[in-house]
Amino acid sequence: MPITSIAPSPLHFPHAVNSDLEQRAVMHAREATWWGSPAAGIERRMLDRVGAEVARATSVVRYAAGSRFETHVHGGGEEILVLEGTFSDELGDYPAGSYLRNPPGSSHAPFSADGCLLLVKLWQFGPGDNETVRIDTRQTPWRQGLVPGLSVMPLHEHHGISTALVRWAPNTRFNTHRHPGGEEIFVLDGVFRDEHGSYPRHSWLRSPRWSQHTPFTAEEGALIYVKVGHLGAPMLTP
Repeated sequence: MPITSIAPSPLHFPHAVNSDLEQRAVMHAREATWWGSPAAGIERRMLDRVGAEVARATSVVRYAAGSRFETHVHGGGEEILVLEGTFSDELGDYPAGSYLRNPPGSSHAPFSADGCLLLVKLWQFGPGDNETVRIDTRQTPWRQGLVPGLSVMPLHEHHGISTALVRWAPNTRFNTHRHPGGEEIFVLDGVFRDEHGSYPRHSWLRSPRWSQHTPFTAEEGALIYVKVGHLGAPMLTP
């Protein structure tokens, strides 16, 4: 897949990406542009963003082997899903499939010895959401979903904002439904589909409040990260 890589620069990146939460947004991995970060060897594929280096942001973050950030504080909290490799900080090592929540005010010095790929969300914690979360999704049981062929792994819930992994067996179809608080999806594997299009591995889509769709899979099935209820909800601000 074509990937554009841009040398790290604290000034050379967009400060507004898919910033209108009332609009549907889709970004495919094949269209990825990688932007530098303040740390050498760490690049970001920006999915949505409002702000400069301190920003409300959703990104795919790529660590080269041996790269690291200096100790820093997450004023608005940080949510991480490890997609590939092993992510580390002074508290431990987190292999692919690890789900982490570092609450507002927490600090760490992250690094990756062998390189890794992460889904990262910054400044997207609601007031009072102060829980530290460490989940190994490879060891966590799945629950039966609402229709045959659907399995769900809840990851976090706070005041109506829910995050989960959802596994779709091949040729599974869900009911037409509406999302009062919006929906955000990152495709971890397979191909997720709805009447608006097809979304292969590492595609990202965000549907605004009160949007409606009828999702399904074909022969590939799919594994997706899903967050609902957060669009328009009160959030801490940088």
